Amino acid sequence: MTDSTKNYWIDLALWPGLLLLCIAITAFGIAHGERAAGFATAYALLVVALWRLERVLPHQQDWLRDDGQMWPDLLHTAVSKAAVFLLVIVGGAQGWFDALRPGHGWWPGHWPLPLQVALALAIAEFGFYWAHRVSHEWAPMWPYHAIHHSVRRLWFFNTGRFHLVDTARSLLFSLPLLLAADTPQPVLDWVSAITAFVGLLTHCNVRMRTGLLDLLFTTPHMHRWHHAPNAEEGNTNYGENLLLWDRVFGTWYRPANRQPPRVIGIADRVPDDYVGQVLAPFHWRAIQAEARLRPARSAQD
Repeated sequence: MTDSTKNYWIDLALWPGLLLLCIAITAFGIAHGERAAGFATAYALLVVALWRLERVLPHQQDWLRDDGQMWPDLLHTAVSKAAVFLLVIVGGAQGWFDALRPGHGWWPGHWPLPLQVALALAIAEFGFYWAHRVSHEWAPMWPYHAIHHSVRRLWFFNTGRFHLVDTARSLLFSLPLLLAADTPQPVLDWVSAITAFVGLLTHCNVRMRTGLLDLLFTTPHMHRWHHAPNAEEGNTNYGENLLLWDRVFGTWYRPANRQPPRVIGIADRVPDDYVGQVLAPFHWRAIQAEARLRPARSAQD
């Protein structure tokens, strides 16, 4: 087997192989009564694997360079995750969520668990899809989501770079749909775990071939188009895990003869520091006006 052939098969196996390995480790933990430990182990191993793979098999070499955003990326991730934890566990939101369960819903609990998880992912994706699309196409929500799109490189570390309002938007669009269907907690746990794994894989800077998987799944290839700097290409591929609803509503995008852009990001001005990014959506127009005036002032000087 030649090196090129070997590399082809490695690239082809990476995305499904890593996802299935994470699912297997999580399932092993659940089978032994250690649901949280199983998920945490799988997630940590995926982080380490992607960190190493990005240096050995990078999709783009220039995306390995430091962009000065590691601290904001880390703080956005930590604050969003902590807020969700405090809301659900400490703040008692679980009680509100339980109140949304009809208790006699139509959920097909007699189905095999994998089919229940697939159904739950499709339902959750409807909420994820519209939450994501609204944040792009409805002007009042864009400033919050722009924090995520302001990155100039994609890698596993900025997977969780979301404004807190943006995180809440995604949760509020998707979770009530599952609760209203009376989705069992084990199935909800699987949706949460798979979403976390796919999120890391989607943003990673690893060379992968996903081929036919692009037709339905949110792969790195498809998500790189979503981070294109122009709206015609960037306002596509909204799915979190699946591109099911993109295909239904006509926003699935994969040009046949082109690769995703090497240069990503947005034209809008976003502060470089974490606090500035958190506050930016609340005085967005002023920031953009100042950014437009700056080149004019420079030209006058």
